[in-house]
Amino acid sequence: MSIQDAVDVAGLRAVGGIVAEIRDRLGRAVAPGVTTGELDALAQRLLRRRGARSAPRLAYEFPGATCISINDELAHGIPSPERVLREGDLVNIDVSAERDGYWADTGASFPVGRVDSVCAALLRAARAALAAALAVVRAGAPIHGVGRAVEAVARSTPFFVVENLCGHGVGRFIHEAPSVPNVFDRRTVGVFEEGLVVTIEPFLTTGATVAVDSENGWTLRTPDGSIGAQFEHTVLVTADGPLILTDSKRGT
Repeated sequence: MSIQDAVDVAGLRAVGGIVAEIRDRLGRAVAPGVTTGELDALAQRLLRRRGARSAPRLAYEFPGATCISINDELAHGIPSPERVLREGDLVNIDVSAERDGYWADTGASFPVGRVDSVCAALLRAARAALAAALAVVRAGAPIHGVGRAVEAVARSTPFFVVENLCGHGVGRFIHEAPSVPNVFDRRTVGVFEEGLVVTIEPFLTTGATVAVDSENGWTLRTPDGSIGAQFEHTVLVTADGPLILTDSKRGT
């Protein structure tokens, strides 16, 4: 969406703050022995308390309030009381919600206990990719600049960008135009317009460059078992850069 007035900004800030709070609360609850079902139940309680509704459940009848993906699962992992987090895992928590007609989306990857040096480096690289991408978002800048920035970070590391997972417009629905690719392609046309609301969400892996469908019909994973990490913010495009609507005191 593109904002029309201060009412829109206030509505987006409100729902952005809710999903950021829940992302961080769930991140603090990540530990060996915790199930993804327990994390999702906590998210549902927090959403209800804040008067918000789960976006994936509302929009797509997803079987969970949040998407929680582990290791080679890149996105849309289904929470389950049988899915136990184990020492050394990487878990991605994606929280999106609607309140009062406004939608926001955020995600972050967290280490479960102590992770090995490769996973620790992957987390640092994915954070750096998000920071680099955010730095090129401003009114009038080409959308393909995000892909250029993400790829530049990846080239300085041993890691790879997932080419078929992108950022997207958001605000009046969970997935809107435009698509914001994480790889550079001169054929990607368009610029970031003042007032546009989008997600910026690079995915990096230890080996794969594409995500594939799982048998459950929801989850996207790497085809080779390689590990992935992602960090995501919903932002409002301004002439001075992105206004991060899903930031928090703790941050991602």
